[in-house]
Amino acid sequence: METVLASVCRQVSLPVREASEIAAARRAANELAKDHGLDETACGRVALVVMEAATNIVKHAGQGEMLLRRVTAGGVPGVEVIALDAGPGMADLAGSARDGTSTAGSYGVGLGAMQRVADEIDIYTYPGKGTAIWMTVWQRTPPPASWQIGAACVALPGETACGDSWGVCTEPGSFVVLVADGLGHGPVAAEAAEAATAALVARPALPPGALMQDVQAALRSTRGAAVAIAAIDATTETGRFAGIGNIAASVIEDGQRRQLVSHNGIVGSNMRKVQEMPLAWSERALLLLHSDGLGTRWSLDAYPGLESCHAGLIAAVLYRDFARRRDDVTVLVVRAQQGGAS
Repeated sequence: METVLASVCRQVSLPVREASEIAAARRAANELAKDHGLDETACGRVALVVMEAATNIVKHAGQGEMLLRRVTAGGVPGVEVIALDAGPGMADLAGSARDGTSTAGSYGVGLGAMQRVADEIDIYTYPGKGTAIWMTVWQRTPPPASWQIGAACVALPGETACGDSWGVCTEPGSFVVLVADGLGHGPVAAEAAEAATAALVARPALPPGALMQDVQAALRSTRGAAVAIAAIDATTETGRFAGIGNIAASVIEDGQRRQLVSHNGIVGSNMRKVQEMPLAWSERALLLLHSDGLGTRWSLDAYPGLESCHAGLIAAVLYRDFARRRDDVTVLVVRAQQGGAS
């Protein structure tokens, strides 16, 4: 079983508004890659895609944001790069990716360079809805993955510790996921949220209801948290869900959104009896969970084609457009591997 934890691969959020911040983003990316064990060549590739993406943001949108995250797959280290802007978007993505094509008076090699240098890339752009680019650069080719995991987990502006956390444990035919939102903000909230994900790691095979009881015990010495847990078995096309507090959860398939019901309470404090609910699953479905740092009035219907994109791109677009910016925020998306971005 492979485990991915927010606390181990915390995202770095970097504003991109002017030329000096392009250089700062490039340096931050290079340092993050180096600290994660990537060699000089791979670090250079990470720095290059970040520089090209940040340059495009400044030239075409005026301002935006970069999210950087350490990732590991099958023991292979890598860096995930997400570039977000709310600019005019691209009406002709294929044309914009050709070298020499530019609408800003530049040489027009940025998008094409990113596609050549990144190991994986997926792009969502739509006229009037900005552009989002998801990329990974690996030290070497990782083994094939059964599941796509996409996340945006960002602290309240001004805080160094994020009071949200998440964890995913995967096997080829199944996965279990937990999202926790510690009460309040800062280090004390982070302590509660990370205690919840530690309980997941300790016994990931438990059903969601039983695992929630473990989380309750683990959080008794903390201020508590809102927690949601889902377990999916793709071989039987079924799943189970348990939620306490205001973590929103949905299963989305072919444009239809089925919301999963959480119950009132605080895990670690006044949690009442946990109720599991069954859910149906298919290879086309995606599971989406988010903390209350994300507004609830989102719909993938407003983004033609986004549902078919990589899980990381879906999480990033919703974060960009619906984060409240006055709270920690987490958006987590898990879906079956769709053959990989190119």
